[in-house]
Amino acid sequence: MENLNYKHLHYFWMIAKCGGVAKAGERLHVTPQSISTQIRQLEAAVGSRLWRRAGRKLELTDTGHMVMDYADRLFTVGEELKDALRSGVTGHGHFKIGVTDVVAKTMAYRLIKPALGIPDPPRLDCREGSFVDLLAQLAVYKLDVVISDRPMHTSMSVRGYNHLLLECGVSFLAQPKLANKLRSGFPASLHAAPFLLPGKDAAVRPRLQAWFDKLHIQPQVVAEFDDRALMKAFGQEGAGVFSVPSVVADEVSKQLGLQIFGKTAEVQEQAYAVTSERRIKHPAAIAISEAAKLVA
Repeated sequence: MENLNYKHLHYFWMIAKCGGVAKAGERLHVTPQSISTQIRQLEAAVGSRLWRRAGRKLELTDTGHMVMDYADRLFTVGEELKDALRSGVTGHGHFKIGVTDVVAKTMAYRLIKPALGIPDPPRLDCREGSFVDLLAQLAVYKLDVVISDRPMHTSMSVRGYNHLLLECGVSFLAQPKLANKLRSGFPASLHAAPFLLPGKDAAVRPRLQAWFDKLHIQPQVVAEFDDRALMKAFGQEGAGVFSVPSVVADEVSKQLGLQIFGKTAEVQEQAYAVTSERRIKHPAAIAISEAAKLVA
């Protein structure tokens, strides 16, 4: 393979980002013919076609997708640098955090907050999504760290490293009337009680279910939620009982006007930071890790 010309690679990237040669030409202030010539030269250097016709549209070949992955990493960082320079961002620039949608938002905030307290704190870019989607963004350096309720499994086709931030038991909350009824005889009182269950993607769900089975408890599951914030909203309105990490239980109960009527250390909630590097290096990530150790 010949040496790559980064100008050709940039033209290729712009076509993919803009959705066509003509639009890329407008953005780059060059003619479509000039761009087409550059792409042919890039394909000659790569030794394979990067695009194929699909009706009137162009679509990437398998090789094109691979080249696009690398080009996106390269030029996305360059665009972020230009944005930072234009906006006058100082200190540590941006710190891009992904938070899985099953992580309790109150706990996520508590974990991330120390990043704002370092000298010259970065601008936080917080994104939410599924664990798989966020890991995909981590793999192409669109995220610096992913906060999750579980570690990344070794079978996943992403290079990443798990850092345990905290581990704690769970507490059970409900509206005052229901909480007073269930407080006596806890945890047996949970049998047939209206219960709001975390969704199947939540790591705590099978732990809760195993605990219920061990104690021969069968709550009446009213609903299950992928989004813990929505689950809390239902609990606040009196739809049922729900669990939260004990480390934030007092805060959540005050925010929602609910009462804690029981807790257990036999069901554990965890929080992990997943990074693309074995050793945490970003000052904001270090602050998060060090503060979490103090909480734990």
